[in-house]
Amino acid sequence: MKHFTFLIFFFSAFLSAQNQAEFLNKADNFFRTYVENGKVNYAEIKENSNELKEILNLAKSFNPDPSNSDNFKAFWVNAYNLAVIDGIVKGYPVSSPLDIKGFFDEELHSLGQQSVTLDKIEHEILFDNFPSEARFHFALVCAAKSCPPLASHAYRPEKIEEQLEQQTRKTLNDPDFIKIEKNKLLLSEIFKWYKNDFTINGASLLQYINSYRENKIPEDKNIDFYDYDWGLNEL
Repeated sequence: MKHFTFLIFFFSAFLSAQNQAEFLNKADNFFRTYVENGKVNYAEIKENSNELKEILNLAKSFNPDPSNSDNFKAFWVNAYNLAVIDGIVKGYPVSSPLDIKGFFDEELHSLGQQSVTLDKIEHEILFDNFPSEARFHFALVCAAKSCPPLASHAYRPEKIEEQLEQQTRKTLNDPDFIKIEKNKLLLSEIFKWYKNDFTINGASLLQYINSYRENKIPEDKNIDFYDYDWGLNEL
């Protein structure tokens, strides 16, 4: 009986690993095909929606364990970005994610063996498990123009640390995201809404930003926030 139980466990683990690999490979190909310079070709995805449906179907059955942090982070970051795209495609054409009622907090997505909203993925699944991982804010892309640019690849467990670091550096060195004027530093409202995430270790907002900047920003700059552009991040 024990031998039979072990075989069932081994077979289930094997199928799960196979499912995960297929999900990651198909997601990677999808992002590389439809994302360019951080923008998404929603019109083309709408015309070829079976590929996205197949990837999301794979994501229904895979349920990563948060104790394996790399697997967990990679799956849910990818799942979030795919669910955002799916939500836009279902309502397309739209000019903003805010045009879709309940886009973030009501619309349900079947992912990871549960029904989730985008807000639940971000706040309860990712940040509740990894409260000090502020880099999520630069990897999770909400379909708005003022979001960080969407990566044109899937996040993978074996590369997740490097990919989060790379995405954060790319975003915080982007002059369209961090706007430096003569006497003023203009930041995305992401830094206002989620200030506690960036200052959790006692650093200031500017100290956090400068830790990823190639050209450090002088500390005498006055900090303000530019208005968030909720227009669609469409290619």
